[in-house]
Amino acid sequence: MQIDIGQTKSGKTIALPLARANRHGLITGSTGMGKTTSLQRMAEEFSAAGVPVFAADVKGDLSGVAATGDAESPLAARCGALGRQFTASAFPVQFWDLFGHDGLPIRTSVHAMGPELLGRMLRLNETQQGALSVLFKRCEDNADFKLTLDDLRWALDDLMENREDVSKRYGHITAASIATIQRNLLALEVQGGGHLFGEPPFDITDLIRTGPDGRGIINLLAADQLMECPKLYAVFLLWLLTELFRVLPEAGDLDKPKLVFFFDEAHLLFTDAPKELVQQVERLVRLVRSKGVGVYFVTQSPADIPDTVLAQLGSRIQHALRAYTPKDQRMVKAAAQAFRENRGIDVKAEITALAVGEALISVLDETGIPTKVEKVDILPPAGQVGPISAIERRAIMEASALRKKYAYDLPEGEASTVFANRMRRDRGLPEVVKTGDWQPGDFRQFVPSFVPEAPAGPSRLDHLTGVLVSGLIAAGGLTYLTWLVG
Repeated sequence: MQIDIGQTKSGKTIALPLARANRHGLITGSTGMGKTTSLQRMAEEFSAAGVPVFAADVKGDLSGVAATGDAESPLAARCGALGRQFTASAFPVQFWDLFGHDGLPIRTSVHAMGPELLGRMLRLNETQQGALSVLFKRCEDNADFKLTLDDLRWALDDLMENREDVSKRYGHITAASIATIQRNLLALEVQGGGHLFGEPPFDITDLIRTGPDGRGIINLLAADQLMECPKLYAVFLLWLLTELFRVLPEAGDLDKPKLVFFFDEAHLLFTDAPKELVQQVERLVRLVRSKGVGVYFVTQSPADIPDTVLAQLGSRIQHALRAYTPKDQRMVKAAAQAFRENRGIDVKAEITALAVGEALISVLDETGIPTKVEKVDILPPAGQVGPISAIERRAIMEASALRKKYAYDLPEGEASTVFANRMRRDRGLPEVVKTGDWQPGDFRQFVPSFVPEAPAGPSRLDHLTGVLVSGLIAAGGLTYLTWLVG
């Protein structure tokens, strides 16, 4: 019940007990020093142990876990040099993509995202965040639930028109705050943020699946395009973590985690982050452990992670850091101090001298105590190192058991109705009754006519009435003439 990560020069295997894998961890190192290889090795080991994995595939390299590794590769030769047998293997993979191109789409609603995360995504200040919170509260009170960014824009327009009345009930809102939200909303749409919102909704428990052979599914998020909007990327992953905490029941201490979550490029979450967001992440990382979820941050330096969050990360894998500036040297010193001391290793000197594929490791032991730092060679992954081809990716996507559930798009009007009725059912409200599809020309019933109508001709009843009256007049006249003659 452990995952093998690395091996020392003396042949000692450094492994993480699965029972301690939900105590979170950190993978750091300069670019090109082997962080992705370490991530892939750990993902494969967790999968083999029956633990599902979620990871953002920032460069596309992680997709190689879906293909069998090359027994003739240099990595396989390095495995032999360590005295181990290289067993090539492919692992069960589920591809996801926020934009729906290189994986199944992940969608949610504006309402489910909530004002706090959405405000972070829109880069709002405290005053603008307050205006957005008022908008969400007003929509909730009116049972007017927002699905897409277009729905949010309409709600902002309505808020602007009724700003005085809304301010009296919910608190003062400025027109400048509403205008700023609208501008930032447009910027988010330009960057592709609108793809996140729609139907069908993503079920977070679909990340926690195992294959027919009992191995955990490795969920890979195609993040190469998403990285062009770093705030969207960071808040999206934070939303996934929040959903895991909200949905999963308390699990306590388990023999192995329910899910392991790798947060690559983690520095993006904390760059220019307000104090409230850092506190939220710290609280989330601390509490999600009890849900059986392990979170592993992947970034260049431990200094990228706030101390309050760093204190929650029990296992550390440190690849080489290059110290070219005084700031870099301070980061090396901070990284060295994060490990439990091992008198046989000069950590500060080793950090700058590590070769590609080497790392300094400290993990939690069976009792939950960090082990002394060890210098190791990271064990090679069993899957392919490097991306798979577009054809291979497409074949895996087509064979996915979740394809029917997510790979479809509802028309905008139908999606809004389905979403609104689901939200109303959750609150015990009657559903919206759909009277039928909108047909061409239906708008005419709402447009007044300004063209004078032609006088209507006599109806059949008018004609019969005229004949009857004429007959009566004629009969009366005939009677009168008869009386005169007589």
